[in-house]
Parts: sequence; structure tokens; C-alpha cells
Amino acid sequence: MYRFISSFKATQQLTRTQYLKMTNAFTTKSGKPLNIGTGTGTKWQWAKKGRPEDEQNEVHQDLVDQISLAIKTGFRHIDTAETYTTHPEVAAAVKVSGIPREDLWITTKYIPGSKVIGSTASSKGPIDTIDQALTTLDTEYLDLFLLHTPFFDPELSHGLTITSAWKEAIQAKKDGKVRHIGVSNFAIPHLEETYEAAEGNKEYYPEFNQLEFHPYLQNQSKDIIKYCQDNNILVEAFGPLTPLFRIKEGEKEVTDHPLTKLLPKLSEKYGKTDAQILLRYTLQKGILPITTSSKEQRIRESLEAYDFKLDEEDVKLIDDEGATYKFRGFFGKNYEQYE
Repeated sequence: MYRFISSFKATQQLTRTQYLKMTNAFTTKSGKPLNIGTGTGTKWQWAKKGRPEDEQNEVHQDLVDQISLAIKTGFRHIDTAETYTTHPEVAAAVKVSGIPREDLWITTKYIPGSKVIGSTASSKGPIDTIDQALTTLDTEYLDLFLLHTPFFDPELSHGLTITSAWKEAIQAKKDGKVRHIGVSNFAIPHLEETYEAAEGNKEYYPEFNQLEFHPYLQNQSKDIIKYCQDNNILVEAFGPLTPLFRIKEGEKEVTDHPLTKLLPKLSEKYGKTDAQILLRYTLQKGILPITTSSKEQRIRESLEAYDFKLDEEDVKLIDDEGATYKFRGFFGKNYEQYE
């Protein structure tokens, strides 16, 4: 099986080509390359869960419309999760899109129970999550299935651990329910647990690790990007546009941070928006962004991140400026022991 890269050195070489060939290893079932994903996460999760109880099970039409618009505009990669509760909206949008299922890439995730993130597993385990997702999404297979976090408390996860949960993911792949398997928010020690669960069979090692990534958090945990790239794990980025929207210290929004001055200069240089600069930066780091918007112009602009290239000195400039300021938007102090 051809995989993304064989070494960090190879990744650095690829960044000098017109476009990183990282997604050639991963395609839709019909063979179309895996590109930037459209997310259905945090915003929509709380929008749905914040509705009156008698509306909780109703399809959120605004989200259906947003996903439909993304598909219409050209997105073929849709990211959802059990905890987002957005499977019904994804299913509805795919149905009205008219795009063949085999031309789409759909990812979902299993959420374990954990005290540190305040959750109790809502399903019995990954296989239960997958079976429910296949029914709700009205599909015969998932393109990618992820363990959403490494934070397992067996008493809140029906006795499951990373090891036993990963064994279920492996079984789902063997059964043809999922095409690819991976993880999300995993640090190096967590990844090593999956290798042990796979008993040395590289076919069942994680193929993806979806992480919070942006210039102010260039490694969610110590050395995780290089480690993944050294070990043929494709990194996906959630929150790649964080410097434009989410910087807070406590409850106070921070409006003056290093990139507020740099991004406008780069936007002027390349004739691109600040968001396009950050998405292109992410791509040139060998990382696949997951982003979202309800505005057609911004959706189109996201896909245009493939149409230009940042000079290597500008990628380094973003690296260097970003490294002077640290911001973590998700999971708080849960990574302190892995830094």
C-alpha cells in the first residue's frame, strides 16, 4: 500500500513542489484526491445541543444548507463525529447534493468517556459507533474512522482502553465498514499503544492523526508533527484559522498578537486573504486543513489555497512569529504532561 511519506526529510522536499503530493495516498473510493475538509464540529455541536429539548432530534436545516453549499462549491471531504451529533445533517446534505457517494470522503469519530473532558461514552465502543453512523449517514462504508481523543476512563467507556478500542477499529476495517482508520488528538505515547494493539501489523497502524494546529500551536504535544510524518501518519489540522478568530486569554479576546501585523503584509504580497495564507501555510507544512464557513465566497477561497504557493522564507516567517506566542484552543491543560 502506498502511503504519504517515508520520512520528515521527504516532507521537506515535497514542500518545494507546486503542491504537496501528500494526499495522493488517500483518495475517495472513485479515486479522487483527498483535499481540504469541511467541518461540522464545535459551532454546530453547541447550536444543536443548545436547542429546546423537543427540538433536539430535529435536523438543523442551516447546517444542511452549509454542507450542501460546500459540496456545491467543490468540497468533497466532510468531517463529522459522534459527539457533534451532526450525522443526520451530513446525510441530508449528501442526499440532496446529487454527488455519487464514491466521489465523497466522509470521516467520523468515536468519543470515549473521560473525566478530564467531562464525557461519558454514548456508545458501547467503536464498532457500535460505526454501526450507528452507517445507519444514520445512510452509507455502506466510512472513508475514515478516528478515535476522537486518547483520554479514556474505562469506567466511563464501558471498560474500553486505547488498546481495546483500537482493536475494534481494526476489526471494522477488516470487515469493510471503514476504508481507513486513525486517531485524533493523540500524543506519541498514545500512538505507541495503537502499534502494540496492532501486534506489529503495519496495515492496522493509524493512518491519520487529526490535531489542533495553527502557527500559535505548532505541536499539540511534544514533537508530534515530526513523529507523525516520520511514521507515515497524515496529520489533519482542526482550527487552522484560529489566529483570525479565537484568541482569548480567559474570557478576554486578544486582538493584538504577532500575526495581526504579519498576515496583512503577506496577504498584500500574494493577493490572497489572511485565511488563504493560513490554509496554504498549513498545506506547505505537510498538513491537511479542516475548515468551515457558511459564506460561499469564503468556501471558494478555501479551495483556492491550492492555486498558489508561499515562498519558503514566508513559511519560516510564520513559523518564527507564531512561535513567539502560544495559544491552545482545545483540551486545556490535558497536554501538560506531554509537552
